[in-house]
Amino acid sequence: MALNKKPYKGCRDFFPKGMRVRNYLFHHMCDVAEKFGFEAYDGPLLEEVDLYKAKSGEELINDQIYSFTDRGDRNVAIRPEMTPTVARMVANIHKQETKPIRWYSIPNLMRYEKPQRGRVREHWQFNVDIFGAPENLGELEVVSLVIQFLKSFGAKSDMFAILLNDRTLVDAVFNDILNLEAESALKLYKVIDKAKKVSPGKLDIMIREILLTEEQFIIFKEYLALNSIESLTKFATQNNIAQKSESFIQFLTMCQELELSEFIEYDPTIVRGLDYYTGVVFEIFDKHPDNNRAIAGGGAYANLLKIFNEEPLGGIGFGLGDVTLRDFLETHKLLPDLSKASHDVFVVNVEDEHNLYNMTISNQLRELGIKVESHLGKIKFNKIFKLAQSKGHSKILIIEDQGDGIELELKDLTTNKNTKIDINKINQIKDYIKG
Repeated sequence: MALNKKPYKGCRDFFPKGMRVRNYLFHHMCDVAEKFGFEAYDGPLLEEVDLYKAKSGEELINDQIYSFTDRGDRNVAIRPEMTPTVARMVANIHKQETKPIRWYSIPNLMRYEKPQRGRVREHWQFNVDIFGAPENLGELEVVSLVIQFLKSFGAKSDMFAILLNDRTLVDAVFNDILNLEAESALKLYKVIDKAKKVSPGKLDIMIREILLTEEQFIIFKEYLALNSIESLTKFATQNNIAQKSESFIQFLTMCQELELSEFIEYDPTIVRGLDYYTGVVFEIFDKHPDNNRAIAGGGAYANLLKIFNEEPLGGIGFGLGDVTLRDFLETHKLLPDLSKASHDVFVVNVEDEHNLYNMTISNQLRELGIKVESHLGKIKFNKIFKLAQSKGHSKILIIEDQGDGIELELKDLTTNKNTKIDINKINQIKDYIKG
């Protein structure tokens, strides 16, 4: 039986064209994170399953992780997310580290999910986390970073929105206003998470299955209708939870003062599914009708280090997958043409006796910091330009024999300009190529 030439379901092969796109995305991730003072980190591909059982949601543990027993009889999993790993790492060093701790990573993750648009089983995820920042300032830093990151591709406020809510506020609605038991509160969390995915009638039915009184139903519907700082402030005051909403309202006000308002929206239905979020939560939402969905999300967590018997250390972070990011950029036509390799110059020769000279001059150019593709072997003159264009080259250095010696000619296909290069002044090529 012949072996299957396709990758495992939900995984991808990255041929050079795909790698160009991936590297382009990764470059933007690293560049923006480091502009905000974040440092790169990484962790192991395998973690003990108990790490995820301690803080991840039931759906992930029961349905999505790739787990197995290793030869040492340890129950391990291929990492499905990065937050538990970064929490474990921070738990080891946070007492001696200056706060806040700013880390980012681009881990390879695996989840057993049904492959579909925007979702595969294996993906890379841009993770940014900040630990130990003063109240609301870490949140502002992360939200600012998200905005700057998408703007670095050319995205504008009419293309995406950051939808914000606060789990502390939601807990206050559930516990202090509706007086729900823990089991009912958990069910209502799941209903909120589906609020935009079902019809209004279906939503009401789902709510009434949990909230048994008409008064509870009315109050909860009032909460779902909130859409501004003003309406939230009024609701919190009327229902005696003003103190518990104060920090979040202050955070929204600070976003306005930082002139981030055009990118952010208060949305009471944003709760995020993972159990470890305790404060501000958010989702980055694509506004385009062809890709009208959340492309990333994150939130604040105060108790993540408790699973390691460490004192609480507040943090906030987000994760953005490479698949949803690429969908966003392609939908808005923000992804540049990366169908061809990007080199500075294509070096060719038309005579066999110049094969080694081609390699010699190519190496000299590389030492000058120039990206060179050296054509290996001679090529007929009439085939040079067609080959160069098919490879995406705009500049060609041709080595020719003029009888009395070697001649170098640099051809720019973009400007149709030809330049003779003195073989004794090869470093001049850098000025012509780099401009």
